[in-house]
Amino acid sequence: MKASENFKNAIEKYLSTLAQGDAAFETNYAKASKNLESCIHYIFGEVKKTGLCAFDNQEIFDMAVKYYTDDSIGKPASIACRAVVQTPAPSDLFTQPEIPAAPVKSEPVPTVKKDVKPAVQTTLKLFDL
Repeated sequence: MKASENFKNAIEKYLSTLAQGDAAFETNYAKASKNLESCIHYIFGEVKKTGLCAFDNQEIFDMAVKYYTDDSIGKPASIACRAVVQTPAPSDLFTQPEIPAAPVKSEPVPTVKKDVKPAVQTTLKLFDL
């Protein structure tokens, strides 16, 4: 398992910030039996159990906090996978979204010929008699 540096840095930054602001978590974060590499293995194991492939940042951060606070979690096994951290693009309400460059095949629409029947005359005219 090889986690990207961005993934490691994002988790480490979140946990460090949380430890600075929360004294109860700070003691859990400083445990010698817990480390960032094992935390990442735990997160990958939990993600694999769900069978899903995309998670919100907060869901991953919650898994990391659970790893440090739950003493029943031992050293997790290594899992071969890859993590990607992407920041969402800022939304802009005033620009049009890009249109894909792939042309759309349009099939000609068949025309249906209607049989035109002469109108049936229902009224009598003076000269028809």
